[in-house]
Amino acid sequence: MSEVPTVETTHPYTTVYTDGSSTGGWGPGGWAWCVIDGPNAGLSGMGGHTWTTNQRMELKAAWDAVRCLPGLLLVVSDSTYVVNCFTQRWWDGWDRRGWHKVKNADLWRPFIADFLARNGEVRFAWIKGHSGLAGNEEADRLAKFAKQVHTPEPARG
Repeated sequence: MSEVPTVETTHPYTTVYTDGSSTGGWGPGGWAWCVIDGPNAGLSGMGGHTWTTNQRMELKAAWDAVRCLPGLLLVVSDSTYVVNCFTQRWWDGWDRRGWHKVKNADLWRPFIADFLARNGEVRFAWIKGHSGLAGNEEADRLAKFAKQVHTPEPARG
């Protein structure tokens, strides 16, 4: 089982787990975030789309959590795509290159703007998915549920 990531601080903070789910390639997908413990325990959010990718759903989950949860925040994700953007500041290079050929720029640009507006209140940590960590498993369950809600019914003939 993975260890729960932490932030080295004396200030209280919220740990939020995020996940995305899709059929692989383009198709129906869902995203979700959840807070397992602390003062915001029990809060969650989810959504989805009938035509999307897993990366877009991972992005939507983390972005929605950042928009919905105030204060110092640790976003825990099994998506290196999301975590590395922030821990390695990928957006600096994207900005220098004028955002040319950046996949999902329509989501990244406002997400990064919201992150920067939080002035260091938001941190990111990567964990291995499906490793038994309760928050990750719950976010995965919620994202899969959201994907089912956004999966079109098969045509009946």
